[in-house]
Amino acid sequence: MKMYEIREMSNEELKKRIEEEERNLVDLRFQNSLKSLTNTAKIKLTRRDIARMKTELRNRELKEKSNN
Repeated sequence: MKMYEIREMSNEELKKRIEEEERNLVDLRFQNSLKSLTNTAKIKLTRRDIARMKTELRNRELKEKSNN
C-alpha cells in the first residue's frame, strides 16, 4: 500500500485496516510456521504497511494537538 492511498483514508478506516492487517499478519506467520506459505516476503510487506498506517495516524494525532 502506498502512502498516498493511506493519506486518503479517514482515521476510522485506518484503524479498521490496521486491525485487518494485524490479523492477516498472524495468519501469514501461522502459514509460514506450517511451511505452507510460498511467498515469505508477504510478512515483511504486511509489517511495513501496518507501520505506515500507524505512522500516518500518529502524525494526524500530533497535528491535531499542535493546532489546538
